[in-house]
Amino acid sequence: MDNRAIGIIDSGLGGLTAYRELRRLLPQENLVYFGDTGRVPYGSRSRETIQKYAMQDIRFILRHHVKLVVAACGTISSTITPQAVEAIGLPFSGIVRPTAQAACQATRSGRVGLIATAATVRSGAFGRAVEELGGPGVRLTAAACPLFVPLVENGFVQPDNPVTELVARQYLQPMVEAQVDTLILGCTHYPLLSQTIQRIMGPQVTLIDSGREVARWAQGFLAGHGLLAQREQPGTGEFFVTDSAEGFIQVAGLFLQEGVEGRVTQIDVEAL
Repeated sequence: MDNRAIGIIDSGLGGLTAYRELRRLLPQENLVYFGDTGRVPYGSRSRETIQKYAMQDIRFILRHHVKLVVAACGTISSTITPQAVEAIGLPFSGIVRPTAQAACQATRSGRVGLIATAATVRSGAFGRAVEELGGPGVRLTAAACPLFVPLVENGFVQPDNPVTELVARQYLQPMVEAQVDTLILGCTHYPLLSQTIQRIMGPQVTLIDSGREVARWAQGFLAGHGLLAQREQPGTGEFFVTDSAEGFIQVAGLFLQEGVEGRVTQIDVEAL
């Protein structure tokens, strides 16, 4: 038993997909969410800047005495170094390995697609994970989708939104041409566009939700190591952001289908 919280870090709002799934799978756990909404998106930044931001985010979440750190961000997950992970001193997971594992298990043809931020695609982290976990019979086709994050952050998530539809069709064309049967949503923002993506790709394509997969990993890890919380009441949820709390409250409530008023605090992560 361990009643400490699970810490979740993200570049903005996308990690709420992991938060939502963790709340569903582990309702007794306390969750602390940090979204760097003032510096989003990370995916267009240099590797050095992303690593700097990631360590600032991690140092902040560690102040809350968490038992597990989840990087619910494809860009952080694919860029953070093994040395940085070791320095955390706590169990840690990004989205790359759990999501790649799910994709390799789901594919029937061995043709797997990846859509992610430019930094994630450039890192090659998903390609290495798919090669290791799926073997030579699995091939990865990757495409960067830099406009997806700002579309989500600004609430352009409705399935019938013409702007999102136009952008998605252009980004997904390489996946259609490659005839992938499994598509990794390699950024936790992207599941919020899943209805549009599924319609374009067709019902025969399996979408792999990175937020869901990292939450499933966390559930299995905590259960396997005797670290699940035991409390009679449902766990709490706290949210910290680096930009306006009001803007986050409005969009987070839409995504989580629950009110987060009174639970969101704006902080200056660089001043800590």
